[in-house]
Amino acid sequence: MSRYRGPRCKKIRRLGALPGLTNKKPKAVSDLKNQSRSGKKSQYRIRLEEKQKLRFHYGLTERQLLKYVRIAGKAKGSTGQVLLQLLEMRLDNILFRLGMASTIPAARQLVTHRHILVNGRIVDIPSYRCKPLDLITAKDEQKSRTLIQNSRNPRNSSPAKEVTHFLTFEPMHNKGLVNNIIDSKFVGLEINELLVVEYYSRQT
Repeated sequence: MSRYRGPRCKKIRRLGALPGLTNKKPKAVSDLKNQSRSGKKSQYRIRLEEKQKLRFHYGLTERQLLKYVRIAGKAKGSTGQVLLQLLEMRLDNILFRLGMASTIPAARQLVTHRHILVNGRIVDIPSYRCKPLDLITAKDEQKSRTLIQNSRNPRNSSPAKEVTHFLTFEPMHNKGLVNNIIDSKFVGLEINELLVVEYYSRQT
């Protein structure tokens, strides 16, 4: 299944806030009205919706998310927490968390267009897994710096305040530092990661 490119507010109305997907806010819809339409949710649907939250928030394909679940399952510790840490340490998400891009899709575009350096080298793979002490900067070109400065427009909300312990950003130099692995508690997304693991349990 390919990456979602359809109406973003439609997904927010169905799944709730997805800050990585878009900073737009849909028109207010009555929760009671939504519940009356949907009726009682099956266990499968509950797990499916939790999985969809992760997929749309981080902008992943179905195959990519399944791959992360399998990697997390082989690692030490809680599979759900490891899964969230793997997703949080993706380069496109780190750019979003630093406030260098207004959304994860915007961050992905910066990376694929070769505007971002990691430790002084161009990285054009959005899924690149960042590590503690990685230094993330904009390429030393006016276009790259302008794109990032536009993303830091005051109108664009940034969740970076939630992860200041894990990330450091210097706006004057468009430079960010990964201090540590981002804890799954600071994802900023209402998600039950265990239900996501359960959804994929038969495929892993």
